[in-house]
Amino acid sequence: MPRSSSSELLAVTRRVDLEWGVQGLRLLSESCDAVVIIDVLSFSTSVTVAVARGAMVWPHVGTDRAEELARAIGATLARGRNTREGRTLSPASMLGVQPGERLVMPSPNGSALSYAALVSGLTVVAGSLRNADAVASWLTQHDQHVGLVPAGEQWPDHSMRVAYEDLIGAGAIAARLLARDPATELSPEAVAAVSAFEHRQPFTDVPSGRELVDRGFAEDVEMAEQLDVDDVVPILRDGRYVAAQ
Repeated sequence: MPRSSSSELLAVTRRVDLEWGVQGLRLLSESCDAVVIIDVLSFSTSVTVAVARGAMVWPHVGTDRAEELARAIGATLARGRNTREGRTLSPASMLGVQPGERLVMPSPNGSALSYAALVSGLTVVAGSLRNADAVASWLTQHDQHVGLVPAGEQWPDHSMRVAYEDLIGAGAIAARLLARDPATELSPEAVAAVSAFEHRQPFTDVPSGRELVDRGFAEDVEMAEQLDVDDVVPILRDGRYVAAQ
């Protein structure tokens, strides 16, 4: 999928760039109208499931401060996967969410990125495979320059590790943006993500997916792989993800 030639640029109505992690978010915030945070296993998948059921989700970093926020706003704190009780980062734990429920959901990757994006002034959307087409449809109607920000995982020294599942999530959204608007210009990184999506492999074959299966969270991996099953666009407004109208 070659980039558009200079003669074709005049017809371009939209551009899609892709950069990883917090440094990528900072770079894209300088030029984009909107950014899509993509943390497929599992923050953005859990947000998609929760918001599709009418919940509001506050991203945060650090458990102590997140607990303070939850108490202040009367919300439930979503815990990590060290527990199976109540709301957690597990998408499966979000299936019973009730309309109007308030959740504070800290995580080191997608939630931390979302929290960092609060001061950007950009339109910030949570994207996953589950809502890839809904996100693309909404962005096509609103924004010209879109930045895709796969969150990645972390190495033991807390540096970012590229995560295959986040590349696939970004590719799904880029592919659907291109399908809706063939004049869209994709950066080389976005082109590579589309190609990876079109030739995607099971998430159970990659480190993050294998780890979750081994820990007994196979349902979370299955839910994260489901494509276009949620018609919702979680958008960050007033510090929380709500369904875009």
